[in-house]
Amino acid sequence: MSDAPTIARPESARPVLELRGLDKTYKAGQPGEVRVLAGAALRLAAGEVAALVAPSGAGKSTLLHIAGLLDTADAGEVWLAGREMSHLPDSARTAARRDLVGFVYQFHHLLPEFSAAENVILPQLAAGVGRAEARARADDLLAAVGLSGRAGHRPAELSGGEQQRVAFCRALANRPRLLLADEPTGNLDPATSDAVFDVLMGLVRETGLAALVATHNAGLAARMDRTLRLDEGRLV
Repeated sequence: MSDAPTIARPESARPVLELRGLDKTYKAGQPGEVRVLAGAALRLAAGEVAALVAPSGAGKSTLLHIAGLLDTADAGEVWLAGREMSHLPDSARTAARRDLVGFVYQFHHLLPEFSAAENVILPQLAAGVGRAEARARADDLLAAVGLSGRAGHRPAELSGGEQQRVAFCRALANRPRLLLADEPTGNLDPATSDAVFDVLMGLVRETGLAALVATHNAGLAARMDRTLRLDEGRLV
């Protein structure tokens, strides 16, 4: 892991992610409304990995989507890298999401027609990075997770654990400050899950990212810096 690309840690003591009093309610047909967030709040520092634990349907994915600017809360504020994001226009939120946030999901969602390296290159091209620089970044990231020899392989030619490692590389391609992961090892067998989690922890520690990881795996949650439980819409 010593060759992993690094991101300078912020000089400020401000948290990378701060959620302040988030409320979110969904319409639920005849029964009325379902309130999934009720004043949810947290602060997440650079280099910190926090587990987000709750039963299915309790609002974990909703919280991650709001934190990652994919959704909006009914009330409350989202701060990323010291800037309040909740009231920005859509174009500014899109730019902040591209520049500041990396996402990893239970299913890797790699583009099947492209190689591992190309899957890591493409988000960089979309952000305006030149092809040569994007390829060098992809090579560095894939080397950091032990996949240099698999860079030219398409997803169908990779194991589940290898595909998820490529997904981590893609999430980190644009040097985000925050990594949001929704059950990133939930589709893997226990041994592969542990190996992929080790890769995740190594990347976070070496790059100074803040990471919020939703998981049902109590063993993995115990290995993170702290565990946040979503209980009746609040984080405890």
